[in-house]
Amino acid sequence: MGIFIKNIKKLVNVREVPPASPLRGSQMETVPCVEDAYLLTEGDRIADYGTMSSLGTEDMERYSRVSDTVIDASGRMVFPSYCDSHTHLIYAGSREMEFMDKLRGLSYQEIAKRGGGILNSVALLHETSEDSLYEQAMRRADEIMSLGTGAVEIKSGYGLSTEDELKMLRVARRIGRTTPLAVRTTYLGAHAVPERYRGNRRDYVDEIINSTMPAVAEEGLADYVDIFCEEGFFSVEDACRIFEAASGYGMIPKVHANQMSFSGGVQVGVRYGAVSVDHLEYTGPEEFKALQGSGTIATLLPGATFFLDMKYPDARAMLSYDLPIAIASNYNPGSCPAGDMKFMMALGMIKMGLTPEAVLNAATVNGAFAMGLAGDYGSITIGKKASLFVTEEIPSYEFVPYSFTSRLIDTVILNGEVYGHLQHPIR
Repeated sequence: MGIFIKNIKKLVNVREVPPASPLRGSQMETVPCVEDAYLLTEGDRIADYGTMSSLGTEDMERYSRVSDTVIDASGRMVFPSYCDSHTHLIYAGSREMEFMDKLRGLSYQEIAKRGGGILNSVALLHETSEDSLYEQAMRRADEIMSLGTGAVEIKSGYGLSTEDELKMLRVARRIGRTTPLAVRTTYLGAHAVPERYRGNRRDYVDEIINSTMPAVAEEGLADYVDIFCEEGFFSVEDACRIFEAASGYGMIPKVHANQMSFSGGVQVGVRYGAVSVDHLEYTGPEEFKALQGSGTIATLLPGATFFLDMKYPDARAMLSYDLPIAIASNYNPGSCPAGDMKFMMALGMIKMGLTPEAVLNAATVNGAFAMGLAGDYGSITIGKKASLFVTEEIPSYEFVPYSFTSRLIDTVILNGEVYGHLQHPIR
């Protein structure tokens, strides 16, 4: 049982043999496509694809007969689902008043020092039940699915206590069980120093290592461990301690690196084999050389850079150093209350000078690698998960990031099932 999509104007990011490692440098400038194509799913997998001219009458009739759903995609394109490898999708309430403070001239750091920022979200989350937190997060999960995302990483970090960090990660796992999203979870206890440890960061890191991390591991709640390595938050020394402890639990490092300064976050991430270092507004030749050949992905979060009105990372220089780049949304209440990967790709082009091909690969293939999901997601490949979307009639794949506020998705397919249209709720 499956889905047969015929007369596809263009099947986008088709990779007969998927890359064994993230695309880097000039590799990111190519997006293989099949014109006038068909695609067949079986169960939750892509079973076949090719050109319509290669499909005989008997095959056409057979594919139509054995499929639960037949979609005539004339004039429309089919893309693999986006792979959003950095989000804070689980949080309570909102922080629009801090947005007003920002407009009045306060910096992110100044808002944090006044008790806002991350600590504001911590207080809200503490008062929110697990079920309420799940319901709020599910609305965001529905939203990103309708916008084309099929795989997502979700971080903790608004708990900052063992009980509340576990609550967040349980909700993240629950979203993975109750939606068709592929969910990877990250323990981010080192997101900020909670009020009870004000002026005593080292003891809070001790709590992370000796109390919360073992509890997270005991319940199997986290695939990755992350740290906000930044002046005023956590140091390279803190990262070393946390990553060394996490290695005993099989949690792979990620790093919030170099968002506000040259923090050393890139180098410590490379040292400990981080799957990705994320943000990277403050990077230069030293960081680029550290990343060269390391296997660590440079994950850019242009939505946060846009929202905070900061200088964008030098993405073109990263490609010239032959680095692999991913683009993610950083969906969160404080610096990027948005999860539309199409908009993130547009920012990658407009603000960072990347090509349509580079941003598309960054949001699919390399995003999948940044979550350890490249075997199942990120491209149109036989045997991969049938998670994809069908556009409305569009002239080219470049049109997707070009028309960055238009609603272009007609049909969402996740794990081989049709979940609906952009105009209607998926649930």
